[in-house]
Amino acid sequence: MGVNRRAGHWGIMAAMSDTRHADLQDALLRCNALTDAAEAHGTLTGALCAARSYSLRDWLAEILPDGQAAGVAQTCLQEVFAMTRAALLAGDMQFAALLPADDDALAVRTAALAEWCQGILYGLGSGRLQDPAALGGEVSEIIRDFTAITQVDVDPDDTAEASEEAYTELVEFVRVGTQLLFEQLEPLREPPAAPAGVPFH
Repeated sequence: MGVNRRAGHWGIMAAMSDTRHADLQDALLRCNALTDAAEAHGTLTGALCAARSYSLRDWLAEILPDGQAAGVAQTCLQEVFAMTRAALLAGDMQFAALLPADDDALAVRTAALAEWCQGILYGLGSGRLQDPAALGGEVSEIIRDFTAITQVDVDPDDTAEASEEAYTELVEFVRVGTQLLFEQLEPLREPPAAPAGVPFH
């Protein structure tokens, strides 16, 4: 895509991306969700980067009208939540954004990537961190780049091959940038809750 920037492992996340995006989209449609699959997954990812205590219930409250799911939809949402958290915690670059399949139109995939980045920025803001973009260093650079990607589109003057190559590079950048963001924010996430009756030392 010529890109015009106008403005206990769960397996390889990249392999999961195509089918899981479709499954998640179907689950969200069943629940009359407030967002689509790409943005919902971005929101989940950003919130997990920002808050250690972020739960499945928190995510469902963000993306579903009444915060409730049932049946097949509930199972899918639970699996996506668990897979995403496990991939980030694994720390060996297993993470991948959930985006449409490669046989979808490039314009559709590009729009989904922009929406995913909108989601991760929203998710970061929903955590307890005070303005992650103001932290400086790699964190602010990654957030700035993700913000730029929210404006990405396909350049009609580029060849199909160049456009696909640029899209692939952006997807890989988002994948690596997200893992780095998760690792950089780790010291700033709130500590896990202490067991009842056990004080912190």
